[in-house]
Amino acid sequence: MLERRSQVVLGLDPDPARLWPGSEEEGEDAPGGVPERTAAAVERHCRAAIAAAGPACVAVKLQLACFERLGRPGWSVLETVAAAARADGLLVIADGKRGDVPVTARAYAQALVGQTPGPFGPVPGLGADAFTANPLLGRDALEPLTEAAAAAGAGCFCLVRTSNPGAAALQDRPAPEAPFHERLAELVCGLGETSIAQCGLSSVGAVTGATRPDLLARLRELMPRAVFLLPGVGAQGGEVDALRAAFEPHPAAGLVTASRSIVDAHSAGAADPATAARAAAEELRQATWALAG
Repeated sequence: MLERRSQVVLGLDPDPARLWPGSEEEGEDAPGGVPERTAAAVERHCRAAIAAAGPACVAVKLQLACFERLGRPGWSVLETVAAAARADGLLVIADGKRGDVPVTARAYAQALVGQTPGPFGPVPGLGADAFTANPLLGRDALEPLTEAAAAAGAGCFCLVRTSNPGAAALQDRPAPEAPFHERLAELVCGLGETSIAQCGLSSVGAVTGATRPDLLARLRELMPRAVFLLPGVGAQGGEVDALRAAFEPHPAAGLVTASRSIVDAHSAGAADPATAARAAAEELRQATWALAG
């Protein structure tokens, strides 16, 4: 991660109705029906965004729902885009916020970072480098995910304090002892104690929205070894300069994710999409590196 001198994560949540110009051309020549042609256009869009912004980033965060809604062709494109990101030296974060009872959590883990045994041999999963998880079912439902991540050398980012405005109604709700997001932070810290890397950081991280920087110091106190995945910079109003607490343990202890502010940067000026995305990603990289370095 530090070799790339970046803590920026390129978020890809492609909207088939808002693709970069030229993406449709790929779909026009693709075999199959509407789903296949749409998926081909989405693939070209994502590849172009990775080529443009990827050199300033350390990872891509693929919003699984945006691919899954395209059906079987969408899942195929998800795998192709993930492979393209890896070929460019980027880590792949699967953003699906999975969470279920333990038996189903194990299946999610196999799909994201493992493999599924079968009568004809193992079936490989997506092979992501990390994924997001929903902790609301409790520790026993998270353990199959965190254990599979550790076994695969991958990471698991648990939701602790998300970036959306409505999160406050539940996640900041006072309790007799502490706000709910602090209880989640304690759970994440406990789960990560057995998976500490040489740099001192855990493979169990936390999603902590950049839209509430006032909470970061306390969350860092509760999760001293967790990597913080920080969504909300740019389009949601979060500012890099307010995120210093996330990087206190290590320059790699925070990952700043940006989707629309990079991919849609061209909408604010006259630059073509690739040029605008490249400039926006590099500007964010420099700002984040200066803060964390």
